[in-house]
Amino acid sequence: MRRAGVLMAISSLPSKYGIGCFSKEAYRFVDDLAEAGQSLWQILPLGPTSYGDSPYQSFSTFAGNPYFIDPETLVKKRLYHKKTL
Repeated sequence: MRRAGVLMAISSLPSKYGIGCFSKEAYRFVDDLAEAGQSLWQILPLGPTSYGDSPYQSFSTFAGNPYFIDPETLVKKRLYHKKTL
C-alpha cells in the first residue's frame, strides 16, 4: 500500500506569535492534508534545541520544546492569564 504526505516542521505553521505550535492552525493543517488525500505528516524532532537552534542537537531525549505550546490553549484551560501574553 502506497501512501503520501509531507515533511514540515511544526515551527513552519502560521502563528501570530512568530513560530508555529500545536494550535488550531496545526489541526487545520492536518484537515487540509486529509482533504488533499495525504495520509502522513513527518515532522522534525520536537525536543528543546541547543546550540544553533538545530532540532537534531537537543540536550534532552525526553523533554518537549516549550516553543510548541500554544498560549491560546493555556488561556482557555485557565493555566495562564491573558494579560501576560
